[in-house]
Amino acid sequence: MHKALLEWFEKNGRHALPWRQTTNAYHIYLSEIMLQQTQVSRVQEHFYPLFLKHYPTIKDLANASLEDILSHWSGLGYYNRARNLHKAAQSLQKEFPKTKKELLKLAGIGEYTASAIASFAFNECVAVVDTNIKRVLQRLFNKEKLSNKEALELANKFLNYKNPKKHNLALMDLGAMICTAKEAKCELCPLEPFCKGKNEIEKFLSQAKQKRVQKELHFAISVDKNKIALTPSSGSMYKNMLLLPTPKSKSKLLGSYKHNYTKYNLTIYLYNSSPKEQNLEWIECDNFLQAPIPTLIKKAHPFIKNYLSSKKMQEKRV
Repeated sequence: MHKALLEWFEKNGRHALPWRQTTNAYHIYLSEIMLQQTQVSRVQEHFYPLFLKHYPTIKDLANASLEDILSHWSGLGYYNRARNLHKAAQSLQKEFPKTKKELLKLAGIGEYTASAIASFAFNECVAVVDTNIKRVLQRLFNKEKLSNKEALELANKFLNYKNPKKHNLALMDLGAMICTAKEAKCELCPLEPFCKGKNEIEKFLSQAKQKRVQKELHFAISVDKNKIALTPSSGSMYKNMLLLPTPKSKSKLLGSYKHNYTKYNLTIYLYNSSPKEQNLEWIECDNFLQAPIPTLIKKAHPFIKNYLSSKKMQEKRV
């Protein structure tokens, strides 16, 4: 089984991924954190290279301000990931621990991330279990219900102790490319001859769709002397970030746009209104996109530009 899996991986694995071509623990760590809630293609093509351009080393990340990091994390969502990256960087400065046990002590690093860094950066002989690998193990050993603890135990029993890193990567790619949540391409699977669940594959396939929640949000566009009002987020989701304030009046609608976030379908409405909040930060309009704001707020930028243009036209007429 190990031989069949590794032979398939050599021919079909995702070897071109940039974090697969390095043993730099910081780079691998960063990729693993980004990939937790974001598609591989988006991380590979955009977020990963841009973030490393701004913070090429763990020391650069540690020395940066949290506000700066959050502004460069914008678009990835789940901002606690960026906060924990910063905490971990400040506690490390130069070198990563080289074992799973020590990695688990870092902020925001759990069982999976510690195992992944230990395996992919330091070739430690530990099993790695993400959603893809757990799915492969469930089907391979015909375990319809498998807790995370049981999955880890099973992964350790199945681990290739002669080549643990490639084994973990191969299982990950198998789950991402062949043995997916909605489809099992058994005819292409190197483990098909050994699979105990292949004749009952329908019970493993994910068909239920998550129900989307429709929600409206209302924000004020308040500009004074080419500065726009922003307010610190009061919630935990956008902690340490800035949002547009709440409008006092909803009479002057400037426009609306859509934004999807996890299970939410949001409709955002923008108003030319003074803010309700007293706690405001006034940012130069030209620096709006560089401020620590989430993508939800960045999408308001075209409306702000249009508002400023129309305001200038009115001033010229006067």
